[in-house]
Amino acid sequence: MAFEEDDAVTLHDEHSEYDGETGRVTQIMETMFGDATYTVEFEDGREQGVPEDSLEAAEEDLADEQADEDEEADA
Repeated sequence: MAFEEDDAVTLHDEHSEYDGETGRVTQIMETMFGDATYTVEFEDGREQGVPEDSLEAAEEDLADEQADEDEEADA
């Protein structure tokens, strides 16, 4: 699954201090081999060069969309 900028993702990398944390994709870079790597911004820092297979779409996206819909309905 490819991710886009501003997608909420959960990092799965036991060697990272952000392992298991949810953040937002802030940049997508393509390697010379045609693979995408991502920069993910977390609450207290960021991780660069993250391969796609270390990321998982976060449930936070669904919660954010629901909150936005609720705000629009209240307006």
